[in-house]
Amino acid sequence: MATETGEVLDALYQTLLARRGADPSTSYVASLYAKGADTILKKIGEEAAETIIAGKDCASGGAPERVRLVSEIADLCFHVMVLMAAYDVPLSSLSDELARRTGRSGLAEKASRGAT
Repeated sequence: MATETGEVLDALYQTLLARRGADPSTSYVASLYAKGADTILKKIGEEAAETIIAGKDCASGGAPERVRLVSEIADLCFHVMVLMAAYDVPLSSLSDELARRTGRSGLAEKASRGAT
């Protein structure tokens, strides 16, 4: 079993790519792909909301809430990676973008994108 962060993410991404051609009746991920982008995006929204709630609960609680927060973050990241694989966005694109932002003020980065 891969234990290094990069190895885990790479292995998951490769599995997600492979599931694009799988039978939707036998694979959750294949069923998401078969239903299309709107379903994947809706799932990301649901997971984001659950992560927010878990984060709020974690702020007022202890270890059980932290375990739930980690679980919700994992669900959110998983579904974001499903979206990335659906659109052939490699993990390297994400890491390259994060590396580009490293050492740069978040305020400056946001300002460079213009008004949204």
